[in-house]
This record gives sequence, structure tokens and C-alpha cells, in this order.
Amino acid sequence: MYIPRANSETRTPVIHKLIEEHPFASLITMGTAGLFASHIPMVLERDGTPLGRLKGHLSRANQQWREFSPEVEALAIFSGPQHYITPNWYPEKQESGKVVPTWNYVVVHAYGHLRVVEDSQWLMAHLHSLTTIHEADSPAPWKIEDAPADYIASQIKGIVGLEMVIDRLEGKWKVSQNRSEQDRNGVANGLADLNTTDSHAMKSLVEKRS
Repeated sequence: MYIPRANSETRTPVIHKLIEEHPFASLITMGTAGLFASHIPMVLERDGTPLGRLKGHLSRANQQWREFSPEVEALAIFSGPQHYITPNWYPEKQESGKVVPTWNYVVVHAYGHLRVVEDSQWLMAHLHSLTTIHEADSPAPWKIEDAPADYIASQIKGIVGLEMVIDRLEGKWKVSQNRSEQDRNGVANGLADLNTTDSHAMKSLVEKRS
């Protein structure tokens, strides 16, 4: 990924937080027919490895798990907040007119070698982790035990697990760092005026990186 120095994020805890807050990944592998992508939630485990471990699962009907090349690194992309930035928010527009639109975004690339897991106990533990994480904010969290055991067993037969020890992490925080203080303030104010969930998320990032 092309990362200008001003946009580079190398702090592992910051990158890990982005993955945990935005766990829906684009998982890209090289296979017999070329590049293949699946879009799946992944769980980050801090297990003592330097950069952590990612776990996920695919439908058995998805050919990606059968056809990927294990000797070639896989890539999991996690996308955070993003937003269009209009030049109208820059005070520089009034001063020189030398401004153009852009797009602010935050993204993490995680690289590593995939391992396929078909063990039912591993899959059950993974599904417990996945549901515990994503049901945490529910007033009545759903649990795997809420479904009939034979039904869950049949569902597990239809999936395979994926595990990737992360070998390399890239973080890109493109949040107006290249603009002057007055332009960054203008972007923050413009985003605040939009008053949407996405605009507030980007406003926070612009202000933190100023």
C-alpha cells in the first residue's frame, strides 16, 4: 500500500484497536485462478505473537479455502472511518483557490500465511468468541447454547476455519494531516455541520491528528 510518511501509522496498539472496532475484513488470497476475495468478520487474538493472530471462517461452498496458495501471503484489509472532503471547507479556497477535493480514510492491511482449520472444537471456540464480541452490546445477548445442539453441529459441518498469524501490519491514517491548521479546522467544522455518524467519526480523527 502506498503510504506517505505523514499518513503512516506504525503503533501496533492503535492498529489493533482499528481492527477490533472495524472487524469486517476483505480477505484476499492468490489461488489457482488468480486473486480471490471474501468479506468476513475476523477476530483478533493477542496471543503472545508479535503482531497477533486473526481467526475467521468460510462456508465450505466457498472455493477460496480450497484453492488459495498457502505459500503466498494472504491479505486482510480492515477499513475504518472514511469521508469525502470538499474544498469548500478550506479557508485556503478564499485565499488562493488552489484546492481540490479529496477523500479521508483510515485503513489497515494485515499480511500473513493462512492455515485452514477443520477441527470442530476449534470452530466452536471461534464461534463463541465471535458471538460474545458482537452480542456484547445487546440487552439480551444471544448465545450459541440458545440454539439446539444438533442444529449448531450441522451448521459447523458447513464451515471451515481460517487462522493467520500476522507477519506484517500497515496502517494508513489519511485525515487531513497535509493541510494547514486553519484548513484542518475548516474540515472539522464542515464535518461537524453535516452531523452524521460518519462525519463525526472523521471529525474526531482529524482533530486527534492535528
